[in-house]
Amino acid sequence: MGDHFQTIVDLDAGAGEAPRLAERVLDRLVTEGIVLAERADRSFGHHLPGPHWDRAVDPADTDEKPCDGLTLYTGRTIFHGGQGEPEWVRCPRCTTTTRLYTDEYDRIDAAWEPYGTAMDRWHASGAADVICPACATPVPLPDWTWAYDYFAFACLGFEFWNWPEFGEDFRALVTDALGGHRTVRVWGKL
Repeated sequence: MGDHFQTIVDLDAGAGEAPRLAERVLDRLVTEGIVLAERADRSFGHHLPGPHWDRAVDPADTDEKPCDGLTLYTGRTIFHGGQGEPEWVRCPRCTTTTRLYTDEYDRIDAAWEPYGTAMDRWHASGAADVICPACATPVPLPDWTWAYDYFAFACLGFEFWNWPEFGEDFRALVTDALGGHRTVRVWGKL
């Protein structure tokens, strides 16, 4: 069975503004009754579900109440989907898809290598490019599209553990609280 998570990642927030934006979103979620303001000492999430947690989830998915809470991330983070790895990555310039696994699900190490190196560089410095194997253009690591939105590289994320799937209205609420920043939902299971 395992534990699952959904993380709404702000793709536009810089390191300097991430703490302020995190507080703004948290205040909004507390005002809406989606999470509680006080922090709990729990293994998965610090802000437990509030009395109106169901405002965050798909209306067809309210049979099961969330059992864990929200953790805020406000520093350079590689958000990922937990178990498994993405099968492919797509260049935003030429839209060529690079396969990272064979049809037999064997990892293609030569294809992975430039991305792994770039991830280490990005985590250390906040900047890293990968040269597209198709168009030979250097592309910033955060701009690549990963299968199943497996990776996101950002300074701000809202990670919810063991909640039903979010509804589109909730994602719009978070985007609004972020001032219209671009967001992506990274989800996974441990």
